[in-house]
Amino acid sequence: MLAGSSALFAPEYALAQRLSDAELLKPSPLGEMVLGPANAPVTIIEYASMTCSHCAAFEIQTFPTLKSKYIDTGKVRFILREFPLDPLAAAGFMIARCAAGEDANKYYAMVDTLFHQQKTWAVREPLAPLKTIARQAGLSEQAFNACLSNQPMLDKIEAVRKDAVDKLGVKSTPTFFINGEKREGALSIDEISKAVDQYLKAG
Repeated sequence: MLAGSSALFAPEYALAQRLSDAELLKPSPLGEMVLGPANAPVTIIEYASMTCSHCAAFEIQTFPTLKSKYIDTGKVRFILREFPLDPLAAAGFMIARCAAGEDANKYYAMVDTLFHQQKTWAVREPLAPLKTIARQAGLSEQAFNACLSNQPMLDKIEAVRKDAVDKLGVKSTPTFFINGEKREGALSIDEISKAVDQYLKAG
């Protein structure tokens, strides 16, 4: 948990369960990594930490069906935003960003790899396994070292996290906003479907 995180539980962060589009859809300072069409009837935003086991469980167990059933069919626009709970999680996100550039598909592929291999690199000595994963994604050792030394990127990741805390009341991972409705925890595909389908029927 990040230093000062006890403030996350202060009363001023208690918000209505549904957030306004203006606050929620304000572009990330990093630039959004988006899957699905801009005109999809449902937008899902996930705040995750790369070292969060519940986030990994969602990625492995739920996301593939969510992608095939809703994102690939144009029903859902999906955005993952960085909410690192520790410096190692921030490093994981930085590597995913560096490996992908501005290519959302490459970004999500790298995120998927990192979550699937979480137990190999979220360890006491993470540098060597992270370097191996980065090399497999096409990052040279020089690019890997430069990536982890990129202070402006780290500052933007922290800005995403702070904005989520201060303006959206995010206090744990994973946290989802489904058309503005806040839901916490690693949702199952049944829970996702129930939430999404109500908007599809209303439309």
